[in-house]
Amino acid sequence: MSDDENQVEVEAEEEVKELKPRRQKKLDYGKRLVQLIAEHKQIMLLHLDNVGSRQLQEVRIALRGRATFLMGKNTIIRRVMRNEIENGNEALAVMLPYIVGNVGFCFANGDLPNLRKEITSNVVPAPARSGAFAPVDVFIPPGPTPLDPGQTAFFQALNIATKISKGAIEIINQVHLIKKGERVSSSAVALLTKLGIKPFFFGIGVSHVYENGSFYEAAILDLGESEMLGKFFQAVSKVASISLAINIPTMASFPHHLQRSFRRCVALALETGVIFKEAQPFKDYLDNPDAFKAAAAPAGGDAAAAPAAAEEEDDEDEEEAGTAMGGLFGGDDAAEEGY
Repeated sequence: MSDDENQVEVEAEEEVKELKPRRQKKLDYGKRLVQLIAEHKQIMLLHLDNVGSRQLQEVRIALRGRATFLMGKNTIIRRVMRNEIENGNEALAVMLPYIVGNVGFCFANGDLPNLRKEITSNVVPAPARSGAFAPVDVFIPPGPTPLDPGQTAFFQALNIATKISKGAIEIINQVHLIKKGERVSSSAVALLTKLGIKPFFFGIGVSHVYENGSFYEAAILDLGESEMLGKFFQAVSKVASISLAINIPTMASFPHHLQRSFRRCVALALETGVIFKEAQPFKDYLDNPDAFKAAAAPAGGDAAAAPAAAEEEDDEDEEEAGTAMGGLFGGDDAAEEGY
């Protein structure tokens, strides 16, 4: 064997040795991901755009013992999830379309609203970057700036009204420099840099939650108990309406069906004269409605008597006032005397 052939074999063996650790890392990562999915009922999908390693480490330390973070390449994550779906865990299929960009996972079995609040509250100020999409609106307040009068041309190019005050440039009106959702221009970046303003705050975002097979937006975690109950009763009301419309009884429409049936039974009893216990009050009312009016009369009479008494008192007060005024100015005698 020649020296060239020996050199090729050595290089091939070295490449195989380098590939084995990489493959082993992928296998270990896959096992770790599968283990975390099996051990936790809740998974928060994280977005890590513009998040540094130090900031991520701070959040991990804060949630140690209550939640577990796992990051990785999207291709490996999708491959592992597809294998889990083929093995029977079909609920994970809803997460596959959202494994895009800088994403990660937070596995937990605890209070998701508080965990999400702790994750998203860790933010750091960041300068504006040219070409990036602005997450919020940026305003420059009116007032003095640290810039000297020689840089007024820069403000004029941006159509910002300024004046010279005490040897420095002063902005006259508030300026809406960057609009939310729009790309940041290079001139805006230059102005913010000159003013020393870091307008943006970047942190870990929580977009969706996977919980016991359900997948929903993380904004639902902001709903309180009363709001959740209100939405639940609203959904029950819609289900009951649909059930009544198509005449298919359900648990939601059962009370309404029961009420309708009772009304029909009462109507039938009153029509045929075969009265049962629950229908007796209705028959008594139809036979003698005056008795029910007499029973309700005292309360109504007292209520009606009170305004009448009040009106009489008002009339008496007006008469007394008129008499007093007449006595003050002489009454009829004063009128006869020409006052």
